[in-house]
Amino acid sequence: MSEGWGTLARLCLVNAAIGGLAALPVNLFNRLMTVELALPALLPGLLVALHYGVQLTRPMWGHRSDAKGGRTPFILGGMTVVGAGVLGAAWGIGVAEASVTTALAIWVVSYAAIGLGVGAAGTSFLALLASASGPRKGGVATLAWLFLIAGAIAASIGTGIALEPYSPERLVNVVAVVVFIAVLLCVLATWRVERDATYAPSATDKPLREALRATWDDPIARRFTGFVFLSILAFYLSELIFEPFAGHVHGLSPEDSTKLSGGKDGAALMGMIGAGIMSHFGRGTLRFWAVVGCVLSAAGLLGLGAGLPLTPSTVVLGLGNGLFVVGAVGSMMQLAAAHARATGTRMGVFGAAQAVAAGLAGLVATGMLDLSRMILPDAAAYGVVFTL
Repeated sequence: MSEGWGTLARLCLVNAAIGGLAALPVNLFNRLMTVELALPALLPGLLVALHYGVQLTRPMWGHRSDAKGGRTPFILGGMTVVGAGVLGAAWGIGVAEASVTTALAIWVVSYAAIGLGVGAAGTSFLALLASASGPRKGGVATLAWLFLIAGAIAASIGTGIALEPYSPERLVNVVAVVVFIAVLLCVLATWRVERDATYAPSATDKPLREALRATWDDPIARRFTGFVFLSILAFYLSELIFEPFAGHVHGLSPEDSTKLSGGKDGAALMGMIGAGIMSHFGRGTLRFWAVVGCVLSAAGLLGLGAGLPLTPSTVVLGLGNGLFVVGAVGSMMQLAAAHARATGTRMGVFGAAQAVAAGLAGLVATGMLDLSRMILPDAAAYGVVFTL
């Protein structure tokens, strides 16, 4: 038995909360470190890589939720840890004006907490959603990622507006409000969803090592893990340098670059809706729309690198990203839910591959940017990374 669309939509508020909190370290905090604090782009790259690297714990969290037979405690506990980490990172921005060394220590702890929390909450949420959605994986995947992007848009644009005029003290206050709203949304989203649910996972006594071996021995799961790694590596290469690019090359303020990032996410939202509707009515498979999304994303990145108008190139990039995401996530949920007593473990393996690829992409992008800016003008240096 599966839940109705109303309950599924309410459950997806968890993804909106995750998207809202995760957008701040990757976009706004990265820009503040690179532009306002004039720190090397590699620094936020390393911090975001740490946040993704810690998410190698995703299989452990997924397996623990399998073993306990419930996902909600891991979702709520994980989001509380994410909120604490995001607030700590915002506090570190102000501390950096007095001592970069102290701020760095704060950031390391904060970004590690963000990674742990996202790993626990995100893996458990997807496992619960895969079980609760029944056979409607494609539509539910679209819904989940619509909420994720909507949360990122709301947090990016809302934070950008509330930050005017910018100050480190104002940043902490605004972020604290965002964190409170995100945790409250998760409580409302998961309220009584698992109570007496017929799809609630049966507790398993299989050890983690054995559960991981069983997943890796499945050739379909193993190939899909490789697909997730390669595709996400490409997907995230431009993420960490997008807002610094808007500041260095186009002279946008923190408020305006945050709004532009929100606009990119808005275009991705439209791409997800388009892919979901078209594939639902048989107008191209999810795989077809993923390929179209790859082509459009490449066109948007080349436009940014070639110095074409900023807004149209950003919209094309976001639209392509949205088309791509729906097909990949729908497949992930189908493969995970096919094994009822190992849904969390499998979702954790796929999530770990995604996290490693995203973290590696950030290091490659920011490291290459710092090297390129030593020998090239800013516009050309960013163009090199976008073209790659």
